[in-house]
Amino acid sequence: MKKQWWQEEVVYQIYPKSFYDSNGDGFGDLRGITEKLDYLKDLGVTMLWICPVYQSPMDDNGYDISDYKAIASEFGTMEDLDELILESGKRGIKIILDLVINHTSDEHSWFQQALKDPASPYHDYYIFKEGYQEPNNWRSVFGGSVWEKISERDEYYFHAFGKKQPDLNWENPKLRNEIYEMVNWWLDKGIAGFRVDAITFIKKDLTWDSREPDGVDGLVKCTSASRNQPGIGEFLQELKEKTFDRHECVTVAEAAGVSYDELDQFMGENGYFSMIFDFRYADLDVASGSEWFKRIDWSVKDLNEKIIASQMAIQKYGWSANFIENHDQPRASSKYLRDDQYNPDAIKMLGAMYFFLRGIPFIYQGQELGMHNFQWEKIDEFNDLSSIDQYYRSLEEGFDQKEALHFVNLRSRDNSRTPFPWTKEKYGGFSTHKPWLGMTEEYPSVNAEEQIGKEGSIYEFYKEMIAFRQSGPYKDCLIYGKICPVESSENVIAYKRYTEDETIYCWFNFGNEESVEELEPKNLKQIWSNDKTAQIENHKLRLQPFQALLLKEIEK
Repeated sequence: MKKQWWQEEVVYQIYPKSFYDSNGDGFGDLRGITEKLDYLKDLGVTMLWICPVYQSPMDDNGYDISDYKAIASEFGTMEDLDELILESGKRGIKIILDLVINHTSDEHSWFQQALKDPASPYHDYYIFKEGYQEPNNWRSVFGGSVWEKISERDEYYFHAFGKKQPDLNWENPKLRNEIYEMVNWWLDKGIAGFRVDAITFIKKDLTWDSREPDGVDGLVKCTSASRNQPGIGEFLQELKEKTFDRHECVTVAEAAGVSYDELDQFMGENGYFSMIFDFRYADLDVASGSEWFKRIDWSVKDLNEKIIASQMAIQKYGWSANFIENHDQPRASSKYLRDDQYNPDAIKMLGAMYFFLRGIPFIYQGQELGMHNFQWEKIDEFNDLSSIDQYYRSLEEGFDQKEALHFVNLRSRDNSRTPFPWTKEKYGGFSTHKPWLGMTEEYPSVNAEEQIGKEGSIYEFYKEMIAFRQSGPYKDCLIYGKICPVESSENVIAYKRYTEDETIYCWFNFGNEESVEELEPKNLKQIWSNDKTAQIENHKLRLQPFQALLLKEIEK
């Protein structure tokens, strides 16, 4: 594909509610982000993805929007957002926002009008079905039926996610045009683009037929009938033509359910979006992202195969959006490193492994500090809707309370949503008030103040790694070079980045023991590592435990 302005970005995802509280009410806010821009500039990131700050009752922490053109009072004002955009630009940092257009809040004026008057044009902005019982047996992503009965009427509305998140009816062209006007309004304000939420859910199976149950509740996952359904391309192409194509913006879609054979439709020069997130390697520890109790005992070899398969498939058509953490995932150190999650060398190695893949690296807040999962003791400590649902679903499926809580601790979205630890003070310096969600640990040993400027810290490692990719002598190869796998032993992930003029071999040892790897008979020199020296002899590479190593091929 042709080079695009956004291909050299390093994106930092911010969950505003948990980033920094500027006014002492226990909630992070927009001014809090503005106050920490110098921290982000120092780290070296070039773009911020900010999770929803729109007006919302916060049933799903902002992914239930009640007014697309207003800011939630918890986060501040529109003027605060304008200031953030302005101050970010002064520091060379762009901003993309979350675009949530599969559903709204049930408190949105459109839905309120639809409830008030079934003859209102807004009634057709959503999906309603008349009847005395649920129209089918589809299960929502957050548990229970996708159908919610309307009080005092024999009518139900559809929600693929929470019951306070009614799905929009994308079959209605009037609704679509309302959405397009709103999208263009935001792009005209000067943001660089969007992360597009749950976009493959906008097209449903219009037969609305029940399907074979897949759980003891007699329901079936709605993803089989309301995600990436035939005909979705017409909606996505129209969205692109009427909004994104009119602006020089970047879009990255949460496009679960898209097969590798369909990638050319969803990304690349002629695709609906600039990039999409691939969740196959993110969900390798569970049989389904919506069934945490179905655990999978995975290996480094499994992780290697999924990452390489993703990279090779996406390389054919476009650009990868690479990540190991986000607001819907547990902490990467805990998930991927398991018993070694507290080992700084292991955390650095993991970060380097994904950072040098082909595509744009996305860093989630706190990842640059090496944050890890919490261990909470009671289900009422959790805020996340899906965590609460998964706890009770586990009980329904026959697990006891201890097992159910274990599954939730491993997988809860709250793991990544705990307040950012700026210092080791009370509440981690996030706020002077008790935060809206518990800390991963009080008086945290992992915090920004202790790591900034400290040689060997995980923060300084990420800062140096970002600078090496962005402005080092091998920038062209590490950003624009192609990728292919390199054969390695079972606890090692290896790949090659290359252009016509340059080849770089990338090695990452996930094991806590030395690993001997076969090298091609070429002259190689070390150009980068996580503080460990390459040991090469007779075309064999001795990788130290948790070593990350880049070797450049040189002429004899």
